[in-house]
Amino acid sequence: MAYEYDHLIVGAGMTADAAAKAIRELDRTARVGLVGDERHAPYERPPLSKGLWKDDRPIESIDLGTSASGAVLHLGRRVVGIDRVARRVVDDQGGVYAYRRLLLATGATPRRLPIEDERVIHFRTLDDYLALRRRAVPGASAAVVGGGFIGSEIAASLAGAGCRVTMLFPGDGIGAGRFPYGLSDFLDGYYRERGVTLRAGTRVVGGRGAREGVELAFSDGTEARFDVVVAGLGVVPNTDLAAQAGLAVDDGIVVDARLRTADPDVFAAGDVARFPCAPLGMRLRVEHENAAIGMGRHAGRVMAGTDEDYTTLPFFYSDLFDLGYEAVGLLDDRLDVVEQWVQPYREGVVYYLDDGRVRGVLLWNVWGQVEAARDLVAEAGPHDADSVRGRLPRLA
Repeated sequence: MAYEYDHLIVGAGMTADAAAKAIRELDRTARVGLVGDERHAPYERPPLSKGLWKDDRPIESIDLGTSASGAVLHLGRRVVGIDRVARRVVDDQGGVYAYRRLLLATGATPRRLPIEDERVIHFRTLDDYLALRRRAVPGASAAVVGGGFIGSEIAASLAGAGCRVTMLFPGDGIGAGRFPYGLSDFLDGYYRERGVTLRAGTRVVGGRGAREGVELAFSDGTEARFDVVVAGLGVVPNTDLAAQAGLAVDDGIVVDARLRTADPDVFAAGDVARFPCAPLGMRLRVEHENAAIGMGRHAGRVMAGTDEDYTTLPFFYSDLFDLGYEAVGLLDDRLDVVEQWVQPYREGVVYYLDDGRVRGVLLWNVWGQVEAARDLVAEAGPHDADSVRGRLPRLA
């Protein structure tokens, strides 16, 4: 089957949805197509580890309504090749798609444990959520492998669902490397108080599925059995397609300030794109909702004819039981960390400084300050601990 589109989007996630809608806003007659290997139409991803576990919204509510934009969805199809000279894309079922402009929104793939079993879930998609939800019955034993962004959210959600949760991670504590030591240590105690067992400094080195559950082998020589195992080990950007097409790849598809690759008619956005971040003066690849939507929208607008740089510093957020945070920039405890607490580890701001510049801001249970934090990161400085404390209006 052959198709022809003015704008073709490879990928069918939040980035693709935002791009399709942005194109349609500027060009009501454009032919827009999306090709994605998931069987579901584009949906919101954050509720998979947050809101859907709290029973405060139905699963149907996460559908983004992409088809209402007029875009044609080709789902359950994996693109296997791009011919940039002929301006054609081929999928794994023999479909051929001609394009005028192409957006690569191929996302990322979870890192995997060395175990193949249906009860080992590498959490990423709606199907992963559905599979986990079926097994997350009260009293079930669940291992969450990873103490970072996804691991900490899933562990909290599973504990809230009545599961007996064990978190395993190689670091010293939850969020170690990102959060200052005191905050990470507080989180460890906070999770334990809510029934979560922590095994810090532990890696999964093997395992197997058995009738009674999944048996895991750990780096300390011990073993344990669980009803379900959830891996939150980070992701790897899906760059193979771009590399095969001769596009520059460096921990993501390399794009310019307009989200174009070296081919002016091929764009990349979302988790897979490595873009120049003007406020930080460096290239970034960001794996969070704000970047997926913002970059998708920007790429769609440029594809439809605008001429503007993507200059936004993305923000990200998380919910951990009844705690929450928003953050911008780089959260790295190897930087100069400045803490400002209204109530220690319950409400405050953490600034991350390097060479007189604010490189990141963590807003811990502080809301409505993302734009102020972005402005602070964009300032040339010089800044130090004294000059940043009290800068944000809420805590002035």
